[in-house]
Amino acid sequence: MKSFLRLIGASLFVVTACSAAMADTTRTMKIGILNDASGPYSDNAGEGSVTAAKIAAEEVMQQHPDFKVEIISADHQNKADVGAAIARRWIDQEKVDAVADVPNSAVGLAVNEVVRGGKAALIASSAATSDLTGKYCSPNTIQWTFDTWAASHTIGNYLVHHGGRKWYFIATDNALGKSMVRDATSVIGAGGGTVLGSVNVPINNADYASFILQADASGADVIAFATAGGDTVNLIKQSSEFGLKQNGKTFAALLTTTNDVEASGLAVGQGLIITQPFYWDLNDASRAWSAKFSARQHGQSPTAFHAGVYSSVLAYLNAALAAGTNDAQAVIRKIKERPIEDALFGPVVVRADGRALHNMYILKVKAPKASEGKWDLLENIGMLSGPEAFRPIEQGGCTMVDQPKGNQPEALAGALAGRD
Repeated sequence: MKSFLRLIGASLFVVTACSAAMADTTRTMKIGILNDASGPYSDNAGEGSVTAAKIAAEEVMQQHPDFKVEIISADHQNKADVGAAIARRWIDQEKVDAVADVPNSAVGLAVNEVVRGGKAALIASSAATSDLTGKYCSPNTIQWTFDTWAASHTIGNYLVHHGGRKWYFIATDNALGKSMVRDATSVIGAGGGTVLGSVNVPINNADYASFILQADASGADVIAFATAGGDTVNLIKQSSEFGLKQNGKTFAALLTTTNDVEASGLAVGQGLIITQPFYWDLNDASRAWSAKFSARQHGQSPTAFHAGVYSSVLAYLNAALAAGTNDAQAVIRKIKERPIEDALFGPVVVRADGRALHNMYILKVKAPKASEGKWDLLENIGMLSGPEAFRPIEQGGCTMVDQPKGNQPEALAGALAGRD
């Protein structure tokens, strides 16, 4: 009897050991979506970014059943210390492998320092400051969707060559607003334009009347909003109330999404010039993915923030599979090795400084009579390719630019050859 029990025990041990060995073959990765869930950027990121990340994770897991991806989320409340504390807890206690989204430049810069030198990554798909791939670049960070240099340069370059010679900025008094004004000023000056002035206002401001009148009195041809989210919506609405468009002013919003335009209304926003790397109605692929997103997100059309979260998380997960490790620096090195053919952004090259290069589009808000539906908001009026739209790598001050050159702008130019 004892021999029989020993045999049973040995058999159970073998089964248990085999089960454990099989379980060990399943790779896991945890990604934290850190964004504004309740403030001025919540409509553009918020719950929609979590949905976008989950779609990316599900697609990867369908193709790789032995790779399990967990998506978690938290609200950084637009406070750098809160965002940094969440990221640190996630990494140290909850074993998060990458922090993604982060729509707030100050929070993005804080999290950038939390992950620097460790095994976790920052996938900054919505943090806009170009300093993330400039003087604060890190081997643990990639910046995907846009940045202040690209947004400012794309609009500034277009308008300064279409009659917008004199500019005035209304900017949020934070890292985002200051970066956009700085980056736009350089391209406007290079194109022969002039910045007549600018004013900084607090985030989540409600009354812009005095700032709008100040901008109007400056004599500027272009009044540019270096703001985001609810602040931009308020500016668009209040500028319309003062009738500034009837005075021949051109309005440009350097960081605006479809949600902002829809919230403002076409009657108020028509003629506004914006720039985006993604719009739901650009092509068949963008329309197909947007339909999938909308079905999951209460009928909402995806913003560029949402598309950026999806594409960057998808690229990161695929690179982690190819690298055979969750170590951030190894995964990011893998991402930088060759161009990525992305369904939403087209050809993407991630440079040595962590900046993802792709096309940027210049879009104009439609008149109400030209719109065929709630989300039919924008007309595509121009495009800059990645090497044209994003800051040259040698101008950013990144200390990592001596890495291999196979991920430089020429690679994207080659990838774009023959495409519309």
